[in-house]
Amino acid sequence: MSDSTVVTRIAPSPTGDPHVGTAYQALFNAVFARQNGGKFIVRLEDTDRNRYNAASEGRILDMLDWLGTVWDGLKPDASPRKEDEFGPYTQSQRADLHRKYAEQLLESGAAYRAFDTPEELDERRKAAEARKDSYLGYDRRDRNLSREESERRAAAGEAFVIRLAAPLEGQTIVHDRLRGDVVFDNAELDDKVLLKRDGFPTYHLAAMVDDHLMGVTHVIRAEEWLTSTPIHKLILSGLGWSEPEWIHTPWLLSQGGKKYSKRRGDPSVEDFRKMGILPEALLNYLGMMGWSLSSNEEGVSQEVFSPAEMVEHFTWERVSLGGSTFDVDKLRWLNGKYIREVLSLDDVVNRVHAFGAEQGYAEGIAKDAYFRAVVAMMQPRFETLAEFWEKTPYFFTEDYSINDKAAKLIEDGRELLPQVRDALAALPDFAIETTEPALRELAERLNLKPGKVMQPLRAAIAGTSESPGMFELLEALGKERVLRRLGRVLGE
Repeated sequence: MSDSTVVTRIAPSPTGDPHVGTAYQALFNAVFARQNGGKFIVRLEDTDRNRYNAASEGRILDMLDWLGTVWDGLKPDASPRKEDEFGPYTQSQRADLHRKYAEQLLESGAAYRAFDTPEELDERRKAAEARKDSYLGYDRRDRNLSREESERRAAAGEAFVIRLAAPLEGQTIVHDRLRGDVVFDNAELDDKVLLKRDGFPTYHLAAMVDDHLMGVTHVIRAEEWLTSTPIHKLILSGLGWSEPEWIHTPWLLSQGGKKYSKRRGDPSVEDFRKMGILPEALLNYLGMMGWSLSSNEEGVSQEVFSPAEMVEHFTWERVSLGGSTFDVDKLRWLNGKYIREVLSLDDVVNRVHAFGAEQGYAEGIAKDAYFRAVVAMMQPRFETLAEFWEKTPYFFTEDYSINDKAAKLIEDGRELLPQVRDALAALPDFAIETTEPALRELAERLNLKPGKVMQPLRAAIAGTSESPGMFELLEALGKERVLRRLGRVLGE
């Protein structure tokens, strides 16, 4: 890897279901790396052992594999599943390295040991809150311990953490690609813990050590990390290392205007996958969050675009700093647009069936000509893969439910349905060219609008008032099945 190679990374914490924000950051990191012929890596930040979730590690990597099925560029060049000479890419496996550099900071005076117990820290913090102190960080009482006393207490086995010795005066200036120079007063910086009592590093130390050793050139991450960047800059400076370029992307917001968060119940990537959102639609929508692709000279934004198009046209200048609202309804709409207009019918058939098999909908249902015809009829009528299966049980089983609205239509049309059944039974086949004139003639003969005939019929044979066109539905279900269902509804 040359000194000029662009290297980006995402560093999610395995603490639960993969966050939409992780996919968002992965997209922007991967797009920028691919645009510059660089390297995109995934590192798992698992040093918070209290929140660590072993199963989450695999789910994060599986999420990227799933999204990577529609864009190879999202497949990392290095990760816990694809180690190289800069690994390992699981942070807890690098603890010896982190301790080594914590000791280096200690030796240089850029950090110090603090022997406070958690109980002491909690008591002093509560006292500071009661006094309404403006500064509620660590009170630095162990910062001025002599080197000899610090070494003696550590050698005696007294538990300690290693803290950053942040400057007490002056300013630290962070240059952010999107925001320019951001100035932080050093008096407001905390002496953050770098190495915990259990010997594991905090994120602050581990991320900076690993970024440097892995050659990360651009740290592209969420806006919430901007306030931690002066700490990270001080760590790098204390180790004599140069900074990467800092790029803090705007927040994703939920529709309530707060930060999008799985802790508040906002859907995870896995939730969207189970809903039947297509990976390319999700990537497309995430690409629209805070960035826009202009489709013409007037600057009108293009709504449908691929990650490859994003790589071609992406510039940081088109990133908006205002938080972007993640609208699930808009994502569903975009997903439906892909189903209706972007994917071929064969692709939709394959996606629908594979999803049905994965989620348990398609048991015993073959991907045959009949299935293809059903998908073609429904293609304009569903926005997610799950919605297809929820709307179509009557195509594949006799054990379908009749909803309340359909039940009322059946009851209102009970005197009419025997005549409808007889008219259909007399037909030689159920081709559209046969059923349409027969049913329209029946309606005319009974002095009814055609809808008055079609509505109870649809309700009886589909259990719903919503379905494809009546005559397409009759042709698909076939004469035997339709007559059997009418007979069951009529109690015959």
